[in-house]
Amino acid sequence: MRLFAPLNPPLADWHGKRVWLVGASTGIGAALARQLAARGARLALSARDRARLEALAAECDDAVVAAMDVTRPADFIRERDRLLALWGGLDLVVFNAGTYRPLRAWELTPQNVRETLEPNLLGVMDGVAAVVPGMLDQGSGSIAIVASVAGYGGLPQATVYGPSKAALINLAETLYLDLAPRGLGVFLMCPGFVATPLTEQNTFHMPALISAEQAAAEIVAGFGRGEFEIHFPKRFTRFLKVLQCLPRRLYFPLIRRATGL
Repeated sequence: MRLFAPLNPPLADWHGKRVWLVGASTGIGAALARQLAARGARLALSARDRARLEALAAECDDAVVAAMDVTRPADFIRERDRLLALWGGLDLVVFNAGTYRPLRAWELTPQNVRETLEPNLLGVMDGVAAVVPGMLDQGSGSIAIVASVAGYGGLPQATVYGPSKAALINLAETLYLDLAPRGLGVFLMCPGFVATPLTEQNTFHMPALISAEQAAAEIVAGFGRGEFEIHFPKRFTRFLKVLQCLPRRLYFPLIRRATGL
């Protein structure tokens, strides 16, 4: 094993690559679609909002529109089968769909817990279950899971969102252990604060806020380097990683001071 070799097969030549973007209608997903289309990728765009997808597909050399709801496992099977019939295989599936609702501990209800966990966690696991067997059969392919730095440690207002993203980080690590020895790539993306319709809900200062286009550029660069974890912006994510090494009696007051919550 080479110590500094890429953990994944680098994805640098996108021409003709068959890419399924799940959660492509807005934000990071839409920005990533535009950047991959400009590099020659063949795209399938999924989300619930067909009108948004059709408008985006027109910008991306008439990408395939695959409208679906990630909380319905049958939708994954239906669109997977349609894409396999159309393309014969998949080179990369990006699981970016998810939701965010600021919640404090006293605001939890069974309903709002499930409204976050179903798309953020169960939807990803259902999608992985749908596409991995085919990739193993073809002997190639990669999956990419968009988590968040909110999964690194507890943060105010992320009472359900944070645990859902922490679970995705663990899932990606576990998938890598299973799939990398069998020739598949597993990428984990952990963005910091990105200006999207979801983060507009935040009422606190968001340090190192970047645009969706900047986030997509970071992801494409990370794919090209074959990184397992693509985290950004580094000036913020490295700080959060250091915080996780501190005793909790230091971590908690620092997080309260940083967020003002």
